Order: sequence, then structure tokens, then C-alpha cells
Amino acid sequence: MTFAELLEMATDINCSDIHITVGTSLALRRFGELRILEPAPSAAESKQMIYSILSEDQRRFVDAGNDLDVGVMLPDGRRIRANVYHQRNNLACSIRILEQNIPSFMELGLPSAIKDMAETPRGLVLVTGPTGSGKSTTLASMVAYINKTRARHIITIEDPIEYVYPYNKAMIHQREVGRDVDNFSSALRSALREDPDIILVGEMRDFETIQAAISAAETGHLVLSTLHTTSAAQTIERIIDACPLEGRDQIRNQFSNVIRGVFTQQLLARSDGQGRVLASEVMIGTPAITNLIRENKTLQIPAMMQAGRSAGMRTMNEDLANLIRQELVTKEEAFKVSPDVSALRKILAGT
Repeated sequence: MTFAELLEMATDINCSDIHITVGTSLALRRFGELRILEPAPSAAESKQMIYSILSEDQRRFVDAGNDLDVGVMLPDGRRIRANVYHQRNNLACSIRILEQNIPSFMELGLPSAIKDMAETPRGLVLVTGPTGSGKSTTLASMVAYINKTRARHIITIEDPIEYVYPYNKAMIHQREVGRDVDNFSSALRSALREDPDIILVGEMRDFETIQAAISAAETGHLVLSTLHTTSAAQTIERIIDACPLEGRDQIRNQFSNVIRGVFTQQLLARSDGQGRVLASEVMIGTPAITNLIRENKTLQIPAMMQAGRSAGMRTMNEDLANLIRQELVTKEEAFKVSPDVSALRKILAGT
């Protein structure tokens, strides 16, 4: 089997990921579940599948013992994101299959608050969630919406570049870490000299990047980014805790001044087995929310979100309860991702 044949099979049955490991079976992830393919290809076949998506320079880099993150445009125009790594003295590769066309807000099932966040002129907007929850696709949908509706200069800093945006109303420059720039934080500082209106940062991995993103938002830019957190309150704590102890009061004040919204998402298996459905939490940077951030009262944020429905806010448990009532997901599936199962049970019971 060639890689092209494997990819065709995976896309035909709506898989999101492919796993190739030299010396063992192939695996596909479909609707969140991993499926092992038998019989296993030969070691030579598996190695050739991995090599077929790499350039000569990338092959030499991997053969020297290095891991590699790469975004690949295939001959047929499709894009994949791949991580090539070593395990038990053999090569392995995890591949994310990207959408050929960037889905709209409606196609993704995103709430209207996402459109409002994309239209805000300045500040910081964060999309958060666990690995594989669709954060990159949500960000891409926001950029695509801006591209269709406003003449703006957008700079993206990604590792690697996943979606490629055609020129429309906006001018979009995409920079890849390791190829166009050294790292996220230095690219962010450089971006401020490149006359951007909007900066997309693929991931806020360290304090230097967080600090640079907040500074960019303070100077009048709209900054979009992601974090691997599963709630708005956890997102705020992660950002503050990344800061050295002596600077936390300052970063808390800065963050409260620039945050415009935190959108947290997870993907759950549908009750009918036909794919996955989005569950999400929305926090808007209202004066009441930003005051809680400044006063270090993040534990009170979920209650404030419940009281802020008129502003477009909702908690993850509220959305999970709605999905259960609509019979889109089972209670068991919702309980797996609920931040507070007992609270979700009370919502369902109407207490």
C-alpha cells in the first residue's frame, strides 16, 4: 500500500488522523476512536510511506535522529500536518488530515459569540481545548471570515502552517516556525514592525510568547491564539502561573485589560454514531469578568458566566446539558468531559 492509497482510504471513511509505525500495524482515528489495520505492512513499506511526504532535506534531518513537525501540501492539493518521531529505534509518524476547504462558523456549529470575537478590533481572543478538539480549525474559520469581510493585514505565526488562505479582502502573510522564523515570541516582536491589524499565534507555549501576545494586544492589535486548557478559569490560571512569581500581579492586570473572549471546545461522539459534535464554553471579557481577573477571583468566573447569558456567555456544563436534551450525545459521553459531573447532574435535574 502507498501513502496515497492509505490517505484515500482514510478520507473515504472520514478519519481525522493516520498513524504509521515502522515494524507494526497502521492505525486510523475515526470519530475519536482508534482503529488498527491488519495485516501490517512490511517495514520497508511503512518507511516509504513516511518518506513519501518528506523532502530530501527533511529525510536527512529525520535520519539524523531528530523529530520533525511539518505541514505538507500533497500533489492533489490536499494538506496534512505530520509529526515524524522515533520509537524503539524505528520511525513513526502521526498525521492529521486537514479540511480541503476551511469550514464556516455554521458548518462547524460555532455559536454567534465567535463571530463577535472575530469582529472585535483589538485585544486578545483565545481558543482553548484538549489536543484534537478542533482549535486550529476554529481559528482558521475566524481568519477566513475576516478575510471575506474586512480589508486587514493578518500575520499568522504557525508551527507548522496548516491551512493556506487565498487573498480576498485581507492581505495574509503566513510565517512558519523553524522555516520563516525561529520561535513564536521573536516572531511576535517582529510582527509589531510589520504593520499588522491582526496576529494569529498558533500556540502560546511559554511565558515569553504569552507576554509578547499580551503586549501586541495592548498596542491596539487583535491577537488570536490557542492554549491546551479545558475551561476559561483554567486558561486564566495557566497564563498567570506561567509568569514568574514577582510579575504575576502585573500580568494579571495586563491580561484583564486585553482579554476579549475565551472560547473552549471539545468534540464528543454523537449518540447515533455518525461523527462528532461540538461542545463549547464561552467567556466574554465583560467588566464584571475582567474585575474578577484583576482581583484574582477566578473561582467565581463560572458563576459569572452563568449569569452572563445575555452577553453570549455559557459554561461547558450548560452546553453539555443542551446536547443531552437534544439527544445528540449520551449522558455517559457528556460526563466524560464535564468539568463538574455533580453540577451537570443538577442542571439536568433542574435543581
